[in-house]
Amino acid sequence: MIKNSNIYSIVLAVFGGLILTACGAGDNDPGLEYAPNMYHSVPYEPLKQVVDKDKGEWAEFLDSNEDGYGEYYNSNPLNQEGMDGSGMTMRTPPENSVRRDKYLPYRIPKDSLTLAASVENPLPDTPEVLAQGKELYERFCDHCHGGAGQGADPGSVGEVLAGVPSYTSAAVKGVSGGHIFHVITHGKGRMGAHGSQISVEDRWRIVRYVQTLQQN
Repeated sequence: MIKNSNIYSIVLAVFGGLILTACGAGDNDPGLEYAPNMYHSVPYEPLKQVVDKDKGEWAEFLDSNEDGYGEYYNSNPLNQEGMDGSGMTMRTPPENSVRRDKYLPYRIPKDSLTLAASVENPLPDTPEVLAQGKELYERFCDHCHGGAGQGADPGSVGEVLAGVPSYTSAAVKGVSGGHIFHVITHGKGRMGAHGSQISVEDRWRIVRYVQTLQQN
């Protein structure tokens, strides 16, 4: 006669075995991992390219796509542009595309001038950039700030408007390029915002030229 305790043990063992057999991952079955596709990438990763199909000893264990590779192999052999040594699966961006981490987007709020002051100019300090900045300055800034950045050229708007500072004044002479860019973008005091009129790259060109006027 089988004791109740033995029956319980057998039932528990069978039930436990059924649970363990349900832990294997399948195409539509997460198995032991809950929603593994949320943290193990199944789609192609556009910013990296793993070409080694055997990479990672746990590739088969972590794979929930039943292809034997999982997140350890994400190359697209049909995309020849991505297989040319660039290390990316993504296609080559269209001509004249702007890298988001180079110029766009600029999202520092208007009241965060201290934070903006730490932003560095992505454009080099070269004669070409300075010449371009000078041309843009004469187009957008000269009428208020003056040709030499003194803010009071005879007959200029800066002569009529009170409060246009000189770039060599104690309050302005030491401000950073990021500070200048932020003021051009969002405005400050009586100066209006110019972010909608001047492109991001051109604003940085103007910054380079204004910094030369700070030293005059």
